[in-house]
Amino acid sequence: MQLEFFDVPSPCIGICQSDDKGQCSGCFRTRDERLNWIAFDSNERQKVIKRCQQRKKRKNKPATIKVAEITVENKQASLLEPPSKLRLENSSDIDFGDFEL
Repeated sequence: MQLEFFDVPSPCIGICQSDDKGQCSGCFRTRDERLNWIAFDSNERQKVIKRCQQRKKRKNKPATIKVAEITVENKQASLLEPPSKLRLENSSDIDFGDFEL
């Protein structure tokens, strides 16, 4: 670490609420890190701040949703094969009496 001329300030931003893991939702320090902040030397405080930055990145990272892969076969008709005929089920149900030519 580099030489420090000034004391490392607390990362507290005044939003002091703990989440279910015990981390502060404002500065992302754990309970132990908040409790022992005064006892830490500059080197330890800088490490805590780096860990807090990593926690913040992880927490603010957008959630990824894994979607099942679907394979769709898009087969192009061959020019060498005869065209397929469309089959209508129940073709006897269709009434062509209303059509005029």
